[in-house]
Amino acid sequence: MSANGHPGALSILLVDDNPAVARAMEIAFRIGGHALDVAPAPEDAYSRLATRRYDAILLDMNFTPGRSDGEEGLACLARIVADDPAACVLVLTAHSGIRIAVAAMQAGARDFAMKPWRNAELLDKVQAAIARGAPATPAAPLPAGTDGPAHLLGDSAAMMRLRDLIRRVGPTVASVTVTGPPGSGRTLAALALHAQSPAAATPPARLDLRDADSRAALAGLSGTAILRHPDALDPVQQGLLADRLPPDLRCIAIADDPARLAPALRRRLATVEIAVPPLAARGDDAVLLARHFARLAAVRFGRDAARLTEAAEAAIRIGPWPDEVRGLALAIERAVLLADDGTIDAAALALSPFPTAMVAEGGGADFVLSDAERAMIEAALRQHRHNVTHAATALGLSRGALYRRMARYGL
Repeated sequence: MSANGHPGALSILLVDDNPAVARAMEIAFRIGGHALDVAPAPEDAYSRLATRRYDAILLDMNFTPGRSDGEEGLACLARIVADDPAACVLVLTAHSGIRIAVAAMQAGARDFAMKPWRNAELLDKVQAAIARGAPATPAAPLPAGTDGPAHLLGDSAAMMRLRDLIRRVGPTVASVTVTGPPGSGRTLAALALHAQSPAAATPPARLDLRDADSRAALAGLSGTAILRHPDALDPVQQGLLADRLPPDLRCIAIADDPARLAPALRRRLATVEIAVPPLAARGDDAVLLARHFARLAAVRFGRDAARLTEAAEAAIRIGPWPDEVRGLALAIERAVLLADDGTIDAAALALSPFPTAMVAEGGGADFVLSDAERAMIEAALRQHRHNVTHAATALGLSRGALYRRMARYGL
């Protein structure tokens, strides 16, 4: 049982920014009894692939008007197959794009299709590509409470380094300790490490070592175990843990401070240490994540897709976000649930859009004037066509407070 609940039905993801192509494809696959989701840009594709696995992915090779070199599509293809080597990707190219199609096949695509296409031939080509190597797990939405594919979203240099390190270390049997701020995505990084390993088909054991019963359950374990809070144990408990860990168990530990690990335990758990960067070090990734969480929340609550305004995106960039990525996800989920018109403004995020030093009136030297804060005010004014009352409401400020800030910035 697959897409649409019908035997033999397929779930397909189309990554293409052309609405006409999307409509034609949707009709073709629906007539064939299959389901098609559309991602108009690679960013949207990564968001969807972080929550489900598709039977096949149809990938256009260019997304910027005027470009025809296929580099954007090749970069997207590389990201998809690096995150999921079992992904079945077929690239879409014009008749003049044979060179690009060949490069895509060499980079991991299973096949290619030319535009314009014949519906029956395209369906046959997709089914043949799937038959040549089916994904390890069925293509279906993941039930609530289960782990999704271990996709680490973000295009910042910090996240690119993290993904590269995971790809290098994941396929080995080395034990790894994952560090970083709580809420930054440490568990997802641990799952991504496991997903790259030869044992990826078997779910890892997940144990909180602060619980004595969990520590006792280590006996007899094999495969991979994700171990939380080993650094919270006292030295005696850490020594007992080091002795109790089965020698053939691959350990992926999650710790706040690996320096608190006893030497024997650190040697066993931290052959490699991988730090998940804080959200503040990821630049525009915060906005990408916010859009991802907004899409998920809209599906969860049965709402129309919510759009972040420029001012909201500027506020998200400024932060800081308590509880890191988890805190951002909670704020976006709440904003989607409470949004009346399908838009999320800065005020809807339930956080002051300005650092504390900016909020107190008359703070004199305490005011910190930053490019990001100025950009947020400018974004709100553009969004509301310089209607100060509406812009102030969007920013969660009084009209007078916004006027004072505009004066400080010379706006």
